[in-house]
Amino acid sequence: MKSFFAGAALLPLAILLLIAASLFIWYGCRIEPGNGQIAVLIKKTGKTLPPSEILAVSPEYKGVQLEVLGEGRYFRNPYTWDWKILPVTDIPAGKFGVLVRKFGKALPDGQIIAPGPEYKGIVREVLGTGKHRINPYAYDVQVYDDIRILPGNIGVVTNLSGGDVFSGVPNDLSDSKGFLVDPSRKGVLKEVLKEGTHRINPFIQSVSVVNIQSQRYEFSGKDAIGFITLDGFPISLEGTVEFNIFRESAPCLTHEVGDMDDIMKKIILPSVSGFARIEGSKKSATEFIVGESRQVFQNQLETFLRKTCKVWGVSINSVLIRDIIPPQQIAEIIRNRELAEQEAKKFKQQIEQARSATELEQQKMLALQRISKVQAETRKITAEIAAKQSQMQRLIAARTELETASIRYEAAEAEAKSRLLLAEARRQVIASRNDSEVEVLKRNVEAYGNGDAYVRGLLYEKLGPAIRSVMTRGSGEGSFGLPVAPSAGNLRREGGK
Repeated sequence: MKSFFAGAALLPLAILLLIAASLFIWYGCRIEPGNGQIAVLIKKTGKTLPPSEILAVSPEYKGVQLEVLGEGRYFRNPYTWDWKILPVTDIPAGKFGVLVRKFGKALPDGQIIAPGPEYKGIVREVLGTGKHRINPYAYDVQVYDDIRILPGNIGVVTNLSGGDVFSGVPNDLSDSKGFLVDPSRKGVLKEVLKEGTHRINPFIQSVSVVNIQSQRYEFSGKDAIGFITLDGFPISLEGTVEFNIFRESAPCLTHEVGDMDDIMKKIILPSVSGFARIEGSKKSATEFIVGESRQVFQNQLETFLRKTCKVWGVSINSVLIRDIIPPQQIAEIIRNRELAEQEAKKFKQQIEQARSATELEQQKMLALQRISKVQAETRKITAEIAAKQSQMQRLIAARTELETASIRYEAAEAEAKSRLLLAEARRQVIASRNDSEVEVLKRNVEAYGNGDAYVRGLLYEKLGPAIRSVMTRGSGEGSFGLPVAPSAGNLRREGGK
């Protein structure tokens, strides 16, 4: 009985202990990272880390653990574990991340990229856009913009890590004068990046975007090209050069010369200036004012630039000299002379135009005469053709009428013959019918013995169906055996007897 009361007294204590344990586990042991968070675990007990290590690579060591907990609910003993809730690494769109590992072996001498996961330093692979569960005690994340190469541009790639050009096997000097290297060495690569979006680790490679579209270099104003002519007069040259870089020459050109401004200042400008000074000194000032000489000079300059710049990998699209400015002391004289020559050419052109107008009028008159003659001949030929056609039509009509009359005559003649033949046939039919009937009558009479018997038979045949009774004397007298009064002829024949 005492044990029962002792157990009953301990029951509330057990319930309290159970509630306390539940509250301790829920509030003291629960780890619950939310959306976009991670939990970094820190071990309080275990082996001590070596002095060179800052991260526990396994749970048997105390310190910050490498693995992190993602979103969810976890329970850890707070006497053994500690934790920190931190945000995840979020890399926005249009950017990428580069990892720098803080733990591991020291890098070999001369290297900045971690050759493997056991080394500290820059990680070769990059992180793309999105959320990543990266332990901030283990890695640093550096965010960079995506490399966007627009249409009409290319990316020249330079290796920042790799073998040195002057170490090991010498670089191939036959490949673009030795300025380009293979992918295993430091230096400029021959392969370029095409248009699009690229994510390249900036600690491994650098990218220079080069425009290969048509570019324009203008030399005017203070940048005008000046030179001295053959007769000692200063000339200023203003114009425009349009060019573009060959795609395959861009890596070597950008490394050997520089960017677009360097190409203009080191290749285009010296070439134009050198040609103008050399060739310009061979001509007099008057030749540069005349339009024909200016065009020749422009064509020569374009040919020279095409040949010179092609060696560097630059294509010259067009060369235009807009203005050649001569000295003022001779410009007016030359202009007046040029105007006089232009006036003379103008008058000469007017004379030629008047002469041409006269010749044109003569040609028009001759053409009108030819047209009138052709029209008259045409009318004559037309009249002759019409007369011949009318004559031919009348002749054809007469022949047609004659043939029609002949055909009608033949038709009438044939119709008359056919009618005669038809009448003859009808006559023969009638004669044959009469002969047939006479022959039949003759045979019938012969069959009856004489004509009276035959007539009597016909009479009986006609009257027989209508006779109901006959009264006779039985003497056999009368016509056809009937009691009919004899005719006068019969009386006369009987009296004669």
